[in-house]
Amino acid sequence: MIQRRHFSIAAGAAALGGFGLARAQGEAPIVLGQSAPFSGPAAQLGIQFHQGAKLYLDQHNALPGRRGVQIKFLDDGYEPDRCAANTKKLIDEDVFALFGYIGTPTSLAALPLAASAKTPFIAPFTGAMALREPFQRNVFHLRASYNDETALIVKQLTHLGLKRIAVFYQNDAYGKAGLDGVTLALSQQNLKPAALGTVERNTANVAAAVKAIVAEKPDAVVQVSAYKSCAAFIREARKAGYGGTFYNVSFVGTQALADELGKEGAGVVISQVVPSPYYAANAITREFNDAVKKSNGAAQANFSSMEGYLAAKVLTEGLRRAPGKPSRESLIAGLESIDRQQFGGFEVSFSPRNHVASKFVELSMITGDGRIRT
Repeated sequence: MIQRRHFSIAAGAAALGGFGLARAQGEAPIVLGQSAPFSGPAAQLGIQFHQGAKLYLDQHNALPGRRGVQIKFLDDGYEPDRCAANTKKLIDEDVFALFGYIGTPTSLAALPLAASAKTPFIAPFTGAMALREPFQRNVFHLRASYNDETALIVKQLTHLGLKRIAVFYQNDAYGKAGLDGVTLALSQQNLKPAALGTVERNTANVAAAVKAIVAEKPDAVVQVSAYKSCAAFIREARKAGYGGTFYNVSFVGTQALADELGKEGAGVVISQVVPSPYYAANAITREFNDAVKKSNGAAQANFSSMEGYLAAKVLTEGLRRAPGKPSRESLIAGLESIDRQQFGGFEVSFSPRNHVASKFVELSMITGDGRIRT
């Protein structure tokens, strides 16, 4: 695990390097603002996404004739109040756009501020419908929704004949968004959740949830929480004699969950919204892994860093397409002009009335040796 202090110093030094490049070309860099967890129980999500985004931007900034793009990042610990304060600070500092926010409750806290300031809000790491409906012109999503993810999970489970499906969810906007998705998918097959259990954000107090769910003997448990609490639930449920299967939505952080569980992760399933960073048949995977190798350990290949890499790649394509001098309005126009474009096999489509780039969802599984198989 990367320590917060080490991460901050390394990222700050790299940002200064990018600034020197941009000034040498005669233009100030474009500065994006990111509030994300770089400490606390969800830290690996923020760290990994940021590493992937910076990995791509370092490549972008090194090309001749390119205007530098940097990320100013602030730690919110996955707490909405801290995220709102960070967002106000970033907007007051006149960042070009807000980028790569991590989580539903934090993104929801930032959204009104971004809307009021007419600041683009790009690639939040959340699939909650509350950020997608109603449509907002300044908000662009890279990933599929939690409704898309949970629909595939429920389809897979019921196809296997597993219909008693429980939900373990975080007691906030994120967890409830996932619960709504599972409930909707089940209702379409005249089913209801077999049991429910909750955990508070940034805690791993799962005893009550384990007791409530295990008592109902469900076939499977769909988990909608962060990796620390999901790992704790899996361990405690198994100690209590539960022998069913566990499914997670992508926000859990696949590598972080696998690292937390070790050998206990075998058989745990996670839905994914970006191509596998381990499947070399994908052109984007080969490109991404080549960049990881060249980074000399500054980034690791995992689903969260892959999402950050793709998000930065799509954003810079929007800047490339932006008409006239780069501005917030021209960035919006540039992104909206991306229509059915392939990014190494990952298709992205925006339009003036559609700001959700992709509906891509697939399932992966943690193996007994801690690897991720799709």
